[in-house]
Amino acid sequence: MGRKANQKWNFASKRKESAIKSPQEDFFGVSCWIALPTERIIYSGLKMYMVESKGGAIVCMLLSLFFLGTWPAIMTMLERRGRLPQHTYLDYTITNLLAAVIIAFTFGEIGSERPNFISQLSQDNWPSVLFAMAGGVVLSIGNLSTQYAWAFVGLSVTEVITSSMTVVIGTTLNYFLDDKINKAEILFPGVGCFLIAVCLGSFVHSSNAADNRIKLNTLSSDYKLGTESTSTTITNEEIPDNVGTKDLESGNVTARKAKAGTANYLIELENRRAIKVFGKNTFIGLAITFFAGVCFSLFSPAFNLATNDQWHTLKNGVPHLTVYTAFFYFSVSCFVVALILNITFIYHPVLNTPRSSLKAYLTDWNGRGWAFLAGLLCGFGNGLQFMGGQAAGYAAADAVQALPLVSTFWGILLFGEYRKSSRRTYILLVSMLFMFIVAVGILMASSGHRK
Repeated sequence: MGRKANQKWNFASKRKESAIKSPQEDFFGVSCWIALPTERIIYSGLKMYMVESKGGAIVCMLLSLFFLGTWPAIMTMLERRGRLPQHTYLDYTITNLLAAVIIAFTFGEIGSERPNFISQLSQDNWPSVLFAMAGGVVLSIGNLSTQYAWAFVGLSVTEVITSSMTVVIGTTLNYFLDDKINKAEILFPGVGCFLIAVCLGSFVHSSNAADNRIKLNTLSSDYKLGTESTSTTITNEEIPDNVGTKDLESGNVTARKAKAGTANYLIELENRRAIKVFGKNTFIGLAITFFAGVCFSLFSPAFNLATNDQWHTLKNGVPHLTVYTAFFYFSVSCFVVALILNITFIYHPVLNTPRSSLKAYLTDWNGRGWAFLAGLLCGFGNGLQFMGGQAAGYAAADAVQALPLVSTFWGILLFGEYRKSSRRTYILLVSMLFMFIVAVGILMASSGHRK
């Protein structure tokens, strides 16, 4: 009996060893996990959880795409309801940091094969930490900038421009930083498709702006319409008082709601929102948008350098930062920058937004739950993007920059964007969304595997 038991134990050990020695088996998809013996699964549970398969990386990117495309819609909704962007962003940044802490103390603490999160906090890895924190700084500034760009340029167009700049600049940088592990013959045609979608997006914006001018021309001649092609020059004084009124203390709109897509709806929105855009040149919004795009294009390469140390800044023997540790430092710097800038903007507002105070912020619970949700979605979305990028290459993970697909969907569903627009606008909109879908598929197909 003893000999038979030993033979069974030896047989199980051999199966376990063979499973451990062939990590490439799970590269081509998640399905191969089903065929693995139970010993392989148990072993995986004993080490730090890291996404290593191509299938797992794609799942991370798809979830990230949904999360990162949804939180801007929530922030836009709150601004359109009249909540000050400074208040909203302070709430958002708290839960954004909370998401990183949750990821660090769960995924970052499972098992002991790699240096876990706690042990890496005391290691001599400051060059990598600084890269991670630099990425958090530029992302925080970019996110803060887009809060104002959404009001001036609109949710869909802002996301299209910033995402395109991220893909063109950031993806190219990540491709070379990752030692070209992504398939260039697939990756760069995907970047090209993204650029085509960007051009279509700008045409959508131009066509929709023309549609809005026609709608506003149907109003009484008492309300003037500017002739510029890039902005509607109705001033706040020219907005009729009976379109919508607002209780500034409670944030409740007391007037009847106009139908989405009508001229009355556009003016009612201006009365209600926190950032007034009538009478201001759209080029202000475009300048903010392009600035945000530059910031967004740099945060992913900085994070790539933090986790893979391509420039060999760490001392010999010091392990690279894990994704979870780097993301924690990344989010801490993001939080600190957002805290400093938004408290400054509370007392010294920009773009003629109302002045506020910390006391007013603490008592402003109107929409706070939505802002907390936006922070969680953004935090987990960024974390999933980095987890997928570590496995399949950060250039391929930039496929999540097709988030305008999701943002445009929410813009149409929640805010009535493109309602009652012309046939030309609808054709351009569908073409833009189709090209985004193609771009996402191509960028994901370029995924490589980090050795």
